[in-house]
Amino acid sequence: MEASLTARDRVGIQDFVLLDNYTSESAFLDNLRKRSHENLIYTYIGTLLVSVNPYKELDIYSKKQMDTYMGVNFFELPPHIYALADNVFRTMQSEYNNHFILISGESGAGKTEASKKILQFYAVSCPSTKLLNNVRDRLLLSNPVLEAFGNAKTLKNDNSSRFGKYMDIQFDHQGGAVGGHILSYLLEKSRVVHQNHGERNFHIFYQLVEGGEEDLLRWLGLERNCQHYRYLVQGDCAKVSSINDKSDWKMVRKALSVIEFSESDIENLFAIIASVLHLGNVKFEADVRGYASLNNNQEMHWLLGIPTQVLQQGLTHRKIEAKTEEVLSPFSVDHAVYARDALAKAIYGRTFNWLVNKINESLANKDSSRKTVIGLLDIYGFEVFNVNSFEQFCINYCNEKLQQLFIQLTLKSEQEEYEMEGIEWEPVPYFNNKIICDLVEEKHRGIIALLDEECLRPGEATDLTLLEKMEEEIGGHPHFVTHKLADKKTRKTLERGDFRLLHYAGEVTYCVVGFLDKNNDLLYRNGKEVISFNFYCKKQVVTQFKSSLVGLTEILMSKEPWYVRCIKPNEAKQPGRFDDVLVRHQVKYLGLMEHLRVRRAGFAYRRKYDIFLQRYKPLCPDTWPNWRGTAAEGVQRLIKHLGYKPDEYKMGRTKIFIRHPRTLFATEDAFQICKHRLATRIQAKYKGYRVKGDYLKQREAATKIENCWRGLMARKEREKRAWASLILFLRFIKGFMTRNQPSCNDNSEYLAYVRTNYLTRLRDNLPRTVLEKDAWLTAPPILFNLLEIKYLYLLFCFPCFQLLLKEQTSSMFKGKKENYPFSVCKLTSELTFRLRPLFLSAVTSCVCVSLPQYSVPVVKYDRNGFRPRLRQLIFTQEAAYLVEETKIKQRIDYSSLKGMSVSNLSDNFLILHVTCDDIKQKGDLVLQCDYLFEALTKLCVIANKQNYIKVVQGSVRFDIQPGREGFVDFKSGQESMVYRAKNGHLMVVSPGQNISGSACSSDLV
Repeated sequence: MEASLTARDRVGIQDFVLLDNYTSESAFLDNLRKRSHENLIYTYIGTLLVSVNPYKELDIYSKKQMDTYMGVNFFELPPHIYALADNVFRTMQSEYNNHFILISGESGAGKTEASKKILQFYAVSCPSTKLLNNVRDRLLLSNPVLEAFGNAKTLKNDNSSRFGKYMDIQFDHQGGAVGGHILSYLLEKSRVVHQNHGERNFHIFYQLVEGGEEDLLRWLGLERNCQHYRYLVQGDCAKVSSINDKSDWKMVRKALSVIEFSESDIENLFAIIASVLHLGNVKFEADVRGYASLNNNQEMHWLLGIPTQVLQQGLTHRKIEAKTEEVLSPFSVDHAVYARDALAKAIYGRTFNWLVNKINESLANKDSSRKTVIGLLDIYGFEVFNVNSFEQFCINYCNEKLQQLFIQLTLKSEQEEYEMEGIEWEPVPYFNNKIICDLVEEKHRGIIALLDEECLRPGEATDLTLLEKMEEEIGGHPHFVTHKLADKKTRKTLERGDFRLLHYAGEVTYCVVGFLDKNNDLLYRNGKEVISFNFYCKKQVVTQFKSSLVGLTEILMSKEPWYVRCIKPNEAKQPGRFDDVLVRHQVKYLGLMEHLRVRRAGFAYRRKYDIFLQRYKPLCPDTWPNWRGTAAEGVQRLIKHLGYKPDEYKMGRTKIFIRHPRTLFATEDAFQICKHRLATRIQAKYKGYRVKGDYLKQREAATKIENCWRGLMARKEREKRAWASLILFLRFIKGFMTRNQPSCNDNSEYLAYVRTNYLTRLRDNLPRTVLEKDAWLTAPPILFNLLEIKYLYLLFCFPCFQLLLKEQTSSMFKGKKENYPFSVCKLTSELTFRLRPLFLSAVTSCVCVSLPQYSVPVVKYDRNGFRPRLRQLIFTQEAAYLVEETKIKQRIDYSSLKGMSVSNLSDNFLILHVTCDDIKQKGDLVLQCDYLFEALTKLCVIANKQNYIKVVQGSVRFDIQPGREGFVDFKSGQESMVYRAKNGHLMVVSPGQNISGSACSSDLV
């Protein structure tokens, strides 16, 4: 709960104890409604669990959910029935005492389902062995069997329990479920012979007819049609959409086998159930004297397997004993029908008791060692129908007794806690229903005593004489009223055969008709020959029930109580619908407001010191991260730092008590803020710890690898040195002595060493260009031709110099010329291919005064008319030459070169500007070069003219000859074109470049 307090605004309050306006019933309902609409069906009142039936499947009962709530603090997670079950189990184990869970609520509120969920949780959470698994399976499968024989469809619930059930689950010292025991209370036997409209008989009858195997039905004399049996059609709803009788039949058959019913027991059990159906179809006719008779009744053959004559006599005659004689008195038709129905109810009632005893035998624990027990009490809720009879009277009396017990235990436990902690107790006003319990059960004057007296007295006792007796004896009681005793206004709401009791949950009007018969549960004496029953039961039904309640109360008083209050949100069984009037009524008769007032009488929140300190200690610097003193001293220091006022809390012996929810909420809000800050710090520390740990592991591993590697290298070095000392040294001396001789076995290794040594030194002292003769290291005479070395240099080492050229090119053109980015990815193979012929020709002969440094093909445009001419541009150390084949067309000394111009577009044009002092000299050169960046970079490096390049936009002026100028215009277009414009200028059109494109120019960067 505490971990979820921040979500309270969205889903309401998870514990009603923390509700500010706890005395308001409307605030209680608002919170319940808010959570119900969010499908949060569980809410706490302290340790009491309130459950609202959602009328739909919710994904909150999976194995994963069970594991989540297993072994967790009760208030740590959101409310759930698993949390309650787990807390009961852990408390039982730690304190080694007995507990019980009281599940109560109106019919249709989900009591049976709640009981199933608790059993399923224990089945999963308890230790598992083969023996324990057998016990677990029997405990789980006892439910579908008891539901089949004890549950039925009513107007309020399609699977209503028509009996009260108390189940003890026995655990050993390790927490394993080793046994169980079931007690049943007040089976509604009248349902066997009569159902109201819209209701059904017990499920087992329909399951047998609809799901039974053909051979079984044939052997039992049954037909697969419920309409053929009188006991199954009175409610006119034999088939219900929400009930699958065939599937339930299979489950019951499987459960009976697991619970170790023998095949003989199962056959006899279903034979008795079939006999009840046949018995309901027995019809009586009046003979000439008006007495009941059975003629040609086919159903007699299938009844109980006893002689037809004995059964016929038992159904149509009453045996009267007079001293030593026995006289048979014939029945009228009405009396015969009554006797038949009484026999059917008796048979089914005894069968149900036998079934419960048989299940108990299967669940019995053979080990005599001490066991701890958790009891589950699934008892009927308060019932109010349009017509309320004897059964409703007993059920509501049971609820009165349990409510009295509930208040007593709640007040008692609360008072004991305050006294134990030394906290002053403030009395809580509540309605004491002892006056109603006394009205029902008081000796000689209570309704039960009057009912038994009227059943036993001689003479003609009727239901109306019982009503007159109650008016005479208890007529002045403030919680009892009849038609005769009521005022004029109230009399209009009562029939003459009705009486009204003012229960703690509200008024209930009972119809007295049938009270005496149902209390007597009469079976005539000659029915003893049919089944072993006496004329009367030893005690009347209501007296037996009263005795059962006394025994149940004693059982519950000896155990620690836990409560589950089930609430039905609407009568229509629709999900998402919340009927305020209906829920308010249930809240009232379940005593939830009283329980809340008791819990809030003194303090809304209480926790042990160590738990409170453990959660909230980050809020105080003195208690964080560790408190060295006692938990009580730490809590005192913490609340002082938080600024609690004296009237907001009390310090008990082992717990802190906080009076107002707002105080807890403020503390929790501060904790949530602090938690995020601490989480960040903890994460940082933890990540640092993990990274440091990984680093240390890696360093250790690296150290080990280094040690191993160094050891390996040292061993190899030792081996090499040993070998060298023995062999290589001798070989080296011999090779040196024969170094000037042709290569042979004696000097080959020495010559290889000299060659390698020279190449290594040459690597670190390479000349700037391949053609610098004096820059090369002098090669040993034994080494191969210098030309080969230079070629290897060109082939393998020249790429190193290209990086310098790339850097130079980038400084001149990056961000200035459009197609520069496309030259970045240029490969070196084309450069090598072009220079190799140049290199070979330079070695053999030279067409120029000095050796060429670079050559590139270009297109030269005439100064007059701009006609294109193919030329070769050659750079030497002193000048640049424009060559046509072997003829030099123009020489440009680097000293006369005053500038170079290119456009900012993607064309490949360059203009070399030269000094023209004489009219006979040729003017500037207009060239187009596919290797523009490469050529310009080489020219700048060779001529040392890095700052002479101008990148212009629009037009470039050039000198045709002294005193005469021309222009080259540049612009962007769809495709590349070069032509003479009408104004006499040379027009160069270049397509726009897409920088993100994948194609690259073939220029060197």
